[in-house]
Amino acid sequence: MKPPRFDFVRATSLADVHAVLAELGANARLLAGGQTLMPMLSMRLVRPTAVVDIMHVPGLDGIAIKGNDVRIGAGVRQADLLAWPHLAASLPLLQAALPWVGHAQTRSRGTVCGSIAHADPSAELPLCLLALDGTVGLSSSRGRRHVPASEFLVGMMSTARADDELIEAIHIPKRQPGAGYAFNEFGRRHGDFAIVACAAVVAATSIRLAVGGVADRPERRDFPLIEGKPLAEAIDAFSWALDARDDLHATARYRRELVRQMGHATIEEARRCRG
Repeated sequence: MKPPRFDFVRATSLADVHAVLAELGANARLLAGGQTLMPMLSMRLVRPTAVVDIMHVPGLDGIAIKGNDVRIGAGVRQADLLAWPHLAASLPLLQAALPWVGHAQTRSRGTVCGSIAHADPSAELPLCLLALDGTVGLSSSRGRRHVPASEFLVGMMSTARADDELIEAIHIPKRQPGAGYAFNEFGRRHGDFAIVACAAVVAATSIRLAVGGVADRPERRDFPLIEGKPLAEAIDAFSWALDARDDLHATARYRRELVRQMGHATIEEARRCRG
């Protein structure tokens, strides 16, 4: 199929983007990497009045360390973040997760913030943002606001972004001294969306396990610094609390069993990586 007719706007400033979004709201779509939007346009799953290209807006393509956070702009491609020389030292969880995101070809075009905006419950980057207590920076003609990932990801492909807002950047806390990080994923093929994905952070006094691919959004649970049978029981309780459902890829029971097995293994890997 061919896309429906739409106006194309090549924005050269944030003011351009804000003006179109203020006028058209949900009838405008933002184009960055295009790895999700272009297929949706071609299948006519979306029918926008205008498509706004934001990749020529100055300041959106940068990665910068700001105090204890890393700021990743809306124009940063996944491949650029993977090649960032400070990634391992600053964001080891993303270093582990990014090779699981699609394929080299899609990472060369797809953007980090685009994946956050799409909010697929099986996607790796929203899961990592939640696991690391990241925030989403939104801007519009009305001003700016920052929304924690736990509040931004509200459901399946649904976020707290208003129709007139742009995801300008995401902000992710840098690696905590003494903490360990690990990521694991199970899918039908490498590069597919996850049937189950697990991200773990083991800090000095706590354990965090975040899970994607099971419910309609990624979920996380914090545990005290436990191991052995108490940890296995805590993960089991977490897996049963998840709103798992049967689909053509896996049953709810199978997904819960994956959470039990992968969750424990991912936490132990993070524990070994503490430094």
